[in-house]
Amino acid sequence: MTELRRFAQVDVFTATPLKGNALAVVIDGAGLSDDEMAAFARWTNLSETTFLLPPTDPAADYRVRIFTPGGELPFAGHPTLGSAHAFLASGGDAKKPGEVVQQCAIGLVRVKRDGARLAFAAPPLKRSGPVDAATRAQAIASLRVAAEEVLDVVWCDNGPGWLAIRLADAASVLALQPDFAVMDRLKVGVVGAYPAGSECQFEVRAFVPDIGVPEDPVTGSLNAGLALWLQEAGLAGDSYVAAQGAALGRAGRVHVKRDAEATWIGGDVTPLIHGQVRL
Repeated sequence: MTELRRFAQVDVFTATPLKGNALAVVIDGAGLSDDEMAAFARWTNLSETTFLLPPTDPAADYRVRIFTPGGELPFAGHPTLGSAHAFLASGGDAKKPGEVVQQCAIGLVRVKRDGARLAFAAPPLKRSGPVDAATRAQAIASLRVAAEEVLDVVWCDNGPGWLAIRLADAASVLALQPDFAVMDRLKVGVVGAYPAGSECQFEVRAFVPDIGVPEDPVTGSLNAGLALWLQEAGLAGDSYVAAQGAALGRAGRVHVKRDAEATWIGGDVTPLIHGQVRL
């Protein structure tokens, strides 16, 4: 039955409106079918649209389902921060002070307050290490770069299926003009370092044409996978800031911090729209 449901739209990984990655959140998602959720996600045409539901795990504060225009994801980062923000802003009562526990298809994800920001604990990688030769060749060809320009091609998959490519520098990342037909079903993240002393340590771009998002403005799940890989490989320190979205006119900032508990992926969330949606 069609009814009015609480709705919010937030801008994630930015304190400046319109410079991050937009997220639509249906706060009262219970009772919607899979088809109805998918149809609304196609209609918003954002990278992701989420639906908050009562948890089925007693340790969780809420359950979330995450849809792109092309299908459902088991986990995604900017929807995690944006959904947690919407849950709290709409009066959601977390079981633990200062922490929200989100239930999604990959399990439970912790979200904590980090000053003015929210930060989620990077999930463990489901797949890591070098990719096979054929996939490596396809990924490099899809970026239209020479093989000698590529420093690494590795899996950093924490659910969505991310493959990571490291280039020599941030300028090379920003210059990319991918061939999405060649990329096909690959989900490709690219990272390159800025010179020492820059505002950000890395520039990141994310390409996911197979799910209706040729380039994602700012991507929490990719940055989470990259952080675990880069820190483990000694290519990044315990704390750094990654930039993403410049190629799309955005200015996302992803704040990464590793402590004894986890690697935390943090960012500002800026609310833009709050009201009701008829679904």
